[in-house]
Amino acid sequence: MKLPGRVNQCLIALIVAGSIVLVLVSSQIFKLITAEKDDPQVSWLIRLVNNFFGYLIIIIPLYLVLRFVHNSGYLDAPGIGPLPRLIRRCFAEPPPLIELLDTASSTKNQSNASTTSKLVFCALGLLTSYLTWGFLQEKVMTKEYTSADGEVGKFKDSQFLVFVNRILAFCLAAVYLSVKRDHTNRSLPMYKYLLCSLSNILSSFCQYEALKYVTFPLQVLAKSCKVIPVMIMGKCVSSKKYENYEYITAVMISIGMAAFLFGQEGSTVTKGKTVVETTLPGILLLVSYLMCDSFTSNWQGQLFSQYKVSSVQMMLGVNMFSCLLTTTSLLEQGAFPAAAAFMTKFPSFVTDCVILSICSAVGQLFIFYTISQFGAVTFTIIMTIRQGLAILLSCIYYGHAVSIAGVLGILMVFLAVFLRMYCAQRLKSIRQRRLAQSANAAV
Repeated sequence: MKLPGRVNQCLIALIVAGSIVLVLVSSQIFKLITAEKDDPQVSWLIRLVNNFFGYLIIIIPLYLVLRFVHNSGYLDAPGIGPLPRLIRRCFAEPPPLIELLDTASSTKNQSNASTTSKLVFCALGLLTSYLTWGFLQEKVMTKEYTSADGEVGKFKDSQFLVFVNRILAFCLAAVYLSVKRDHTNRSLPMYKYLLCSLSNILSSFCQYEALKYVTFPLQVLAKSCKVIPVMIMGKCVSSKKYENYEYITAVMISIGMAAFLFGQEGSTVTKGKTVVETTLPGILLLVSYLMCDSFTSNWQGQLFSQYKVSSVQMMLGVNMFSCLLTTTSLLEQGAFPAAAAFMTKFPSFVTDCVILSICSAVGQLFIFYTISQFGAVTFTIIMTIRQGLAILLSCIYYGHAVSIAGVLGILMVFLAVFLRMYCAQRLKSIRQRRLAQSANAAV
């Protein structure tokens, strides 16, 4: 039975308010229970749960409202006012856009030169923006800032840095889309951005925390093998099928990167690193990082394929939910006053944050454009190569010698990349020739 619109709106408001109160009460109970626990083996889990309570302030009301509007038939009834429009924008599926499908199919017939130039453009953009971003991020997280009165301090809240990066990217995307009105006719239910926003935030948390619990060789091995879990996640999320050469080149890239990074152990890569032992929490965090990171790019690729949104729209939606999730978590933990006090005491930290955010925003544009044009696996390969180039440039700049294993590893990576490009082009030519022969035979 369908209820009147006013009644439905009141029920939605009660669902949201009640679920938020329930999450806040549960969060306070958890903090009281874990207040005295300082075991380093479980401290990461306590921090994760505390962060997650902040995220649940957004996730649980959104999920309950989603279930309510679908079960009650709320979206089928016309609604007037800001609340019905907001609910429809968040949960209603858009009508099929035939012209977008035609446009998408025509992009498959673009020339090889055009495809290559786009790939080079994406690779250069990603490498430039994220080499700079990586340098600045390490600087902000490891630098000791000095105040005007000589006091020294180090910033430790990585979640606040995630918030700063996301808020600038969201503002830039919002301004762009408000000017370019023609993008607004391509849309998708806003709640679908939530999954990749959450997985992206969780992957960042797991990556930072894993460094405290695993040995350096295991860190290297995990980072160099990211292409493989991305392909596995692609089969799970989008039911993608990969050719044999794609699996072979993925393994070659992983082995090559591992050899190159291990070849620098004891010099540039390990400089300033604290030696730790691998523990079960570290392995769990490392696996979680790989799963979340692989899911993020594949889910974004699925949204690009299904809804044909633009890369700027993806940037807007993902960063909107990232801002909401991190803001509620930081507010719930009372972290904003401490961050504001640090920024007031150390003005140079503000400058670093602004530059870091600009690099992150530019890098996100290239991320979403690369995934929309070439998919999650190609994006991951570029970012894997970026990691090796960062170390190679550091070796050249600081005069560190590259070992024989490192040279062989980087040669294997480039061989795998060129082999992948050659096989893809060869397979495309064979398919086009077979298609032409089939057409001639039919005539």
